[in-house]
Amino acid sequence: MAIRYLHTMVRVLDLDASQAFYRLLGLEETRRMDSEAGRFTLVFMAPPGQPDCPVELTFNWDGDAGLPSDSRHFGHLAYEVDDIYATCAHLQANGVTINRPPRDGRMAFVRSPDNISIELLQKGGALPPAEPWLSMGNTGHW
Repeated sequence: MAIRYLHTMVRVLDLDASQAFYRLLGLEETRRMDSEAGRFTLVFMAPPGQPDCPVELTFNWDGDAGLPSDSRHFGHLAYEVDDIYATCAHLQANGVTINRPPRDGRMAFVRSPDNISIELLQKGGALPPAEPWLSMGNTGHW
């Protein structure tokens, strides 16, 4: 039996805010579908050159009373980055809370505007521990 990854879907409350967050991670919109009958929009965003690895942002036009929720039942999305410290600094400079700083030079967690947990992993081996990340405590949960 063959299986092929298609996408990960997350429901979003504010499509513009969510797209801005995923653009900060470096993702680009690869396709979009508006459904008048279903009253929703699907926006697929993927890393450059990786259109087969998208996250599908599902936006219900009439709102969604369940959002934002804890979303821990979902788990998380994971992305590999070239420089965990530079990525976290970029996100932080743009108002994103680093929930689990990359104290180990290898892994960090942040949350999207819709409370989706995002794991960031250093490409290759861990970077040497460095400040301010080394001394930074956790914020909230991931």
